[in-house]
Amino acid sequence: MTDPETLDERPLDGQVAIVTGASRGIGHAIALRLARRGARVACVATRVANAEGTAGACAEHTDGARAFGVDVSDTGAVADLVGTVVKEMGGLNLLVNNAGITRDQLLLRMSEEDFDRVIGVNLKGSWNFIKASTKSLMKCRGRIVNITSVVGLIGSPGQSNYAASKAGVIGMTRSVAKELAGRGVCVNAIAPGFIDTDMTAALDEKARGDLLGSVPLKRMGTPDDVAAAVDFLAGPSGGYITGQTMVVDGGLSL
Repeated sequence: MTDPETLDERPLDGQVAIVTGASRGIGHAIALRLARRGARVACVATRVANAEGTAGACAEHTDGARAFGVDVSDTGAVADLVGTVVKEMGGLNLLVNNAGITRDQLLLRMSEEDFDRVIGVNLKGSWNFIKASTKSLMKCRGRIVNITSVVGLIGSPGQSNYAASKAGVIGMTRSVAKELAGRGVCVNAIAPGFIDTDMTAALDEKARGDLLGSVPLKRMGTPDDVAAAVDFLAGPSGGYITGQTMVVDGGLSL
């Protein structure tokens, strides 16, 4: 991974990146790190106002950072957004699909709406952005990094919808990697574990303690831990890696 002290090196100068779910947490950390590496970053959230803080932070490190708002499950709206980024920001070199939601409930109590919405955002949303971005990425031998979850690998009670969506992202990553390898596009996934974000902060003390006790490294991950993995896959070191899922979980899935 990249030493934080070398983040002022700018291997992504001149490149344009889209980061979804960029309003906070992991998405904010990814967008900021890519900006520090020189990328012009399109920061995407459900509402444009939610992405403005991240875009403002990115603008301190790059000459191009913009906030966008879209429902990632809306295929037409996503296609329009990607078209705007390509036209107004000068192309597209990197797509980071990070947008995701949870609607946890035990299977017998989970509503069809909660299942469909999680699949729509987490899985279909990633597909929408990949489909809309592929032509641009093929022109420049670009990169796609999909943020999945360790839950997609090992499952979790009360998260059948979330686990299905994240496992789907892993399968989609491998399939798209095979489709686009001939055009030089590297497609990978990152599976975070127990990361210290607003989402995990909502857990009660007992649940957090139980989860932390199951992590061999005995600490929660940070959004920067995930951003560092994106940095690696997006930069020069990731040029011969495709179709892989990099697990960033402190050993949780062992």
